[in-house]
Amino acid sequence: MPIIKTETKGKIKVYTVEKDFSDEKMEQKMSKKITRDQIKKIIDHDADVYTSEGELLIRFRKNALPKTHIDAFYDAVIKFAHNTTGNRGTASGSKTMNIATNPRVMSNIFGYFDRWTPFQKYMFKKKGKWPSIDIRECRFNMDSPDLYQKTIPLIDDIDELYKKLTPDHYAKQIKKANETHFRVGKTAFTTITTNVNYQTTIHTDKGDDEEGFGNLAVIERGKYEGGETCIPQYGIGVDVRTGDMLFMDVHEPHANLPIVLKEKDAKRLSIVCYLRKNVWLRTKGKSKDFFEAHNKTVRALRFLDPKKNKQSQNKESKNKEPQNKESNHSKTQKTSEKNEKKQSKHNKTQRKYKKGWFY
Repeated sequence: MPIIKTETKGKIKVYTVEKDFSDEKMEQKMSKKITRDQIKKIIDHDADVYTSEGELLIRFRKNALPKTHIDAFYDAVIKFAHNTTGNRGTASGSKTMNIATNPRVMSNIFGYFDRWTPFQKYMFKKKGKWPSIDIRECRFNMDSPDLYQKTIPLIDDIDELYKKLTPDHYAKQIKKANETHFRVGKTAFTTITTNVNYQTTIHTDKGDDEEGFGNLAVIERGKYEGGETCIPQYGIGVDVRTGDMLFMDVHEPHANLPIVLKEKDAKRLSIVCYLRKNVWLRTKGKSKDFFEAHNKTVRALRFLDPKKNKQSQNKESKNKEPQNKESNHSKTQKTSEKNEKKQSKHNKTQRKYKKGWFY
């Protein structure tokens, strides 16, 4: 049994656990789904979990988040959170990084990110321009700033609990977050991930702040069973429900159990807040003016400028003197057909890339 010691400190259960199997065996299980029989203990009460070496593994608190902020967050993001992507790599069970063939899941991000989407790369190449740093404002806060603002109160709550419950990790992370304008509100987070009814396979988080500590909140709508967040090598899981707050070492292999919907439209919306290391590294010390100018540049590069294209076409047409009325009409018609084909091709590419590839 992985639990080697149990104590009670006030209202908090404190567990000490050891590994259930070797690191070599754990490596073989990566990118695979877990089942209930692999987990020895599911925690559904206030608890702290430490490894036998004394390292904090889990800190869990029930009913720690306010309902008003939970409801406001859900209403603001749920439509956006239903977009699908193939960009979750090994967490979706894929063994490749091909987002065209990976399983499509309802997993999305907002805030700021350190990699361009395929669609953005396509547009930059099309326009022959590239932003000065590889950092982007995500689609949700770019397109829906009012809805984005409605998410901030809950993220502030999570930030406050982070500060209170894991102060040492928080102090290191907030110091970095304070060095950049590319973050969510005034929190220690640059980026938020939302997942809807998504069973992750065993994975470790990558790209976040190694000195920080991971977190997870859940919002339920309707009835479902399962979905517990687990650290399988230690045989332990946590049943996170609406209002609960989980802090955990996300650099340990983790996954969640299958989600069984008891009602057709039931939803399990999970929320993960973190600091992307490269967002901080590439933007620390940049001014507020730089922040605003960079975001403006990225927004301007999202779409082709029809006005500019039309002016360019007119200029090209004037440089060629028509030999006669008939040939002029023929050339105009060919140019028009060519432009229509070009625009059709662009629109098709745009639809392809925007289908969950720009989030």
